[in-house]
Amino acid sequence: MSAVSEKKSVSVPAEEIQKQKEYMQLVRTLVESRFAASPKAYVHTYGCQGNVSDGERLEGMLEEMGYELTSELCGADLVLYNTCAIREHAEDRVFGNVGALKSMKTANRDMKILLCGCMMQQEHIAHKIKKSYPFVDVVFGTHVIHKLPEFLYTTLSKGKKIYELPNDEGVISEELPVHRDSSFKAWLPVMYGCNNFCSYCIVPYVRGRERSRDPEKIIEEAKQLVAQGYKEITLLGQNVNSYGKNPDYGCNFSELLRRLNAIEGDFIIRFMTSHPKDCTYELLDTMAACDKVAKHLHLPFQSGSNRVLDAMNRRYTREKYLELLNYAYSVMPELSVTSDVIVGFPGETYDEFRETVTLVEEAEFTSMYTFIFSSREGTVASKMPDPVSREEKGKWFKELLDTQEKIAAVRTASMVGKTYRVLCESVSKGGLIEGRTQGNIIIEFPADTSVIGSFREVKVTESLTWILRGEIQ
Repeated sequence: MSAVSEKKSVSVPAEEIQKQKEYMQLVRTLVESRFAASPKAYVHTYGCQGNVSDGERLEGMLEEMGYELTSELCGADLVLYNTCAIREHAEDRVFGNVGALKSMKTANRDMKILLCGCMMQQEHIAHKIKKSYPFVDVVFGTHVIHKLPEFLYTTLSKGKKIYELPNDEGVISEELPVHRDSSFKAWLPVMYGCNNFCSYCIVPYVRGRERSRDPEKIIEEAKQLVAQGYKEITLLGQNVNSYGKNPDYGCNFSELLRRLNAIEGDFIIRFMTSHPKDCTYELLDTMAACDKVAKHLHLPFQSGSNRVLDAMNRRYTREKYLELLNYAYSVMPELSVTSDVIVGFPGETYDEFRETVTLVEEAEFTSMYTFIFSSREGTVASKMPDPVSREEKGKWFKELLDTQEKIAAVRTASMVGKTYRVLCESVSKGGLIEGRTQGNIIIEFPADTSVIGSFREVKVTESLTWILRGEIQ
């Protein structure tokens, strides 16, 4: 199949986007006639950065349709939950929060409740919503978020309930309005979907196949962000290392980084997430050579046991992972590496878990996101025997956290006395300014709030386990 025909298969046609823009105007006209003031929309996004980016597009469309975004659930005329399916705990929170909306809906029959995102893309979840939460007005999946205006117009004008959950390989929707939650940090999706089918993961089933955005569209959006004053641009994808394979744009992820790095301006580039099986020396060399690419690599290893990695369908070994890390440190001695780990995968023994601990000790990660295995219906791992108790897995989990805490304490202590370029982000709970180094490590320091959104040189004066204290130079 040619690249041209593949582009047609993954991109929402311009005519469809135009139709949705027309629906936006229809909804705006409708709400202006019904409400004395702008109706309020409460949007809550669960889960990963990809979901957050989707949420910003949903908010952008709602604003275009005449809604005022609110952070207060009480008094909202529209509630939209953008859901996550990665872990059971996230799903339970959604069900609890949706159930709590019933009394609000009873008090305000005109309030609209919408559910979307990864959780809704699962057939058994959508069935449960339809059966147990009949007061929900609209349920739609990950492949049709661009059709929010059409769904909203239909339910507002006709009172119809909508369940739109197409089971296909996914699309790319360009030219949607975006409400960015920050004025200096921006998410920039470069691809969607996943082809890896790790045995524990639901993402390929709810996000569809890998599909990359046109590099020209990405470069254009990045230039606009830099022109608007954004200082940090984070490239998003379920597996950014696979960027450019489908469609074949003749531009892989390394080349995309080089092109973005060439944009004039004072900003840094981050990206996530990388899959070790597709992480190449070319990518690591590109990171080392590009001055605007943050020297931070999020590279999930999940387990230190080769048998468990094989059962997870990760398609790399412990040895291959450590080889990549050693090369990465050789070309970027200042590199900060973070990772993801699953504790208690079905069938994992304590000895195999200990292999994970020893890998962590050898890798010396800056930080880790560590999770006890959560079974996802529809995945291969959900059918595997899982004899180890939750209580026992909890003990393993604590052992791993204790190991990483000691490593983190040593690493942060080694940073005392050194000066780092920091993007000032917010005010901490203690009233200090909070920023992050290129390596994604938090530094707190006294300063005026006027520095927020700018880069500053900060000297580290004190190390805590996970954060640093410092002073502006």
